[in-house]
Amino acid sequence: MKIENAIEVKDVSMCFNLSREKVDSIKEYVIKALKRQLFYEEFWALQNVSFEIRKGDSVGLVGMNGSGKSTMLKIIAGVLRPTRGSVETTGTIAPMIELGAGFDHDLTARENIFLNGALIGYPKEMLEERFNDIIAFAGLERFVDVPIKNFSSGMLARLGFSIATIVDADILIVDEILAVGDYQFQNKCKKRIREMMERNTTVLFVSHSIEQVKEICRHAIWIDHGHVRMMGEAEEICDAYEAPDE
Repeated sequence: MKIENAIEVKDVSMCFNLSREKVDSIKEYVIKALKRQLFYEEFWALQNVSFEIRKGDSVGLVGMNGSGKSTMLKIIAGVLRPTRGSVETTGTIAPMIELGAGFDHDLTARENIFLNGALIGYPKEMLEERFNDIIAFAGLERFVDVPIKNFSSGMLARLGFSIATIVDADILIVDEILAVGDYQFQNKCKKRIREMMERNTTVLFVSHSIEQVKEICRHAIWIDHGHVRMMGEAEEICDAYEAPDE
């Protein structure tokens, strides 16, 4: 039986234009733009990146800060469009990419469940049905009607993770979310991720904790300065990544 791919990344490159000078106001920006006095430097966050992830696999992306890991996740999630190349995904995606993304901080936890859930693509009826489960997993029963601008980063993380994982998406994308929150919450997250994996959810995971990558992921991809340096078994790739340069 052929195992299908959940994610196919083909020759993806991503270029950002970095301004060479500081512009202090919109007026100054418009004037410089009209006079063609805006100058940029190209920064290639990713260059010719290709890999495939099988359905039901768990893959960690490792690399130093600025290596292109988070940019790659945003492209796979559809938040960014690559400068060159293509990404194909199969099924629904539950993204946990940036803490608080998709939240309105002036709204309450209750209101943000329906707002954030709608952005992910969950129907209102399902969110109403699973509302108590979302709040219970996040441990926010006392704060349901509190504006989330008063929440700590850990409380935001619990709410976002609970919303994203309340149903079994085909692909779960997790970026550094386990770096926020207490030990008990991290264990709850890891348990839920494993339960989703048992039900054949594909997991793409980024963490600066190599131990978490080894614990959760079967395979890993090492991204170095926008290039894929190594791919393979998680233990092997993580050990190579941590090995001192000779």
